[in-house]
Amino acid sequence: MASLVVSLAGPDRPGLVNSLSVRIAAGGGSWLESRLAHLAGTFAGIILVRVPDEGAQALASALSALSEEGLAVSIITGISTTPPAEQVTLELLGNDRPGIVREVTQTLRGLGVNIEEFSSSIESAPFTGEDMFRAVARLGLPAGLSAKDVSAALENLTAEFMVDIKRPDAA
Repeated sequence: MASLVVSLAGPDRPGLVNSLSVRIAAGGGSWLESRLAHLAGTFAGIILVRVPDEGAQALASALSALSEEGLAVSIITGISTTPPAEQVTLELLGNDRPGIVREVTQTLRGLGVNIEEFSSSIESAPFTGEDMFRAVARLGLPAGLSAKDVSAALENLTAEFMVDIKRPDAA
């Protein structure tokens, strides 16, 4: 079996996700995972598809043809990697400011942490209305690094951050 990682972006329209799913099913593929979003009038997404080896090229061609409908499409063959020593979920909340994502990601990179999934948003603080930055990330920690180490490093960026790190098996 082959894994295809399909990323795409372009003008959003009704039926777009269905069009993707029809092409994947017609090509013998299984839609395994996805992250799809509507951002500022643009559809953007990434999809993991499993397909029999002999159908991978044909499916990739069928999905690439979506570029004729105004979508930027990129397809790569999935590559297996060594699993991290530990996976954790990071929840971060703090006052928004320019460069906040750069500061957080530089800190994580410096610790050797792999960001496996990342989402962020801006929300209003309840009483002040100030812009608050919220991020949720799934992190792969290297051997020898604890969740406490990650939390401490992020909290050192500013006293205004609230950092919560959970293990997947913790309720």
